[in-house]
Amino acid sequence: MLIPKAEIIFPPRLIPQLRDLRGPEWRRGSGQKLPETHPDSLALSLLMIRLDGCMKCYAGSYKFMRGCQLCATQTITQYKGTDAQLLREYGRAQVDIDDYLHGRRRVFDDSFIESVELVEENLAA
Repeated sequence: MLIPKAEIIFPPRLIPQLRDLRGPEWRRGSGQKLPETHPDSLALSLLMIRLDGCMKCYAGSYKFMRGCQLCATQTITQYKGTDAQLLREYGRAQVDIDDYLHGRRRVFDDSFIESVELVEENLAA
């Protein structure tokens, strides 16, 4: 099945659809409807990106053709750990988002930034 509007990374608009896929602990802990830019929404998106393997997804792959909703649904329902373990992973993602938003963590190292600057210089020349 080909999904005509598939994203490359987990879209926050799918968060409400994940809420009822596990037990009551997950339902309570996975939060309420929040804006996409809210840190808890960002953390849940980060959790899903990590669990789903979004960084390895590409156009043409089986996962991409199935779409984010099916991938995320399958990932949450087939998660091998308990709801408490899943919520601990969510808690780690919340810490990572908080660290990033407060400048305590960098996403890219200096070598990546230098290579981007080099590409930009070459494009400008």
